[in-house]
Amino acid sequence: MNRFEDYVKKPTPENKLEALSDGNFEYEITLPEYFPTDCMNYGQVIKVKKDGRVVEKKKKVIFGDPEWIETVNVECHNSIIRGRLSRLVRKTKCYSKSKFQLENHITMFQFYWNFIKPLHGKLSPAMEEGLTGKLWRWGNFLHWQLRVVN
Repeated sequence: MNRFEDYVKKPTPENKLEALSDGNFEYEITLPEYFPTDCMNYGQVIKVKKDGRVVEKKKKVIFGDPEWIETVNVECHNSIIRGRLSRLVRKTKCYSKSKFQLENHITMFQFYWNFIKPLHGKLSPAMEEGLTGKLWRWGNFLHWQLRVVN
């Protein structure tokens, strides 16, 4: 079975991983456990808040030479996910109490977002990446069977 890791190119000093995050120091410790520091460009956006409002954004290079340090795209995507998956919203009746059900719900949303929903024109992200040649429908997904080739 193909896993996500099978589709991702391994970073090299010539083809570096671009990583961006908030100012959480744990990323600085964890990322080098998985990728050599000479194979990644990693920067952080640290938001300075005053009275609950962002007054400044500091950009900090951690490893390599990132071209652009900004987290707007991932923050936007996280906002979309929270808006569409009520299980991720606290203090609601739908709040997820089961990790198993939460993981299933997120997996279904990821499939929808990547294979069913056209984002740019008529193509889904999976089509743009060459993972599929068509827009999927829920029926395709629900009746799809994994064919294991020996």
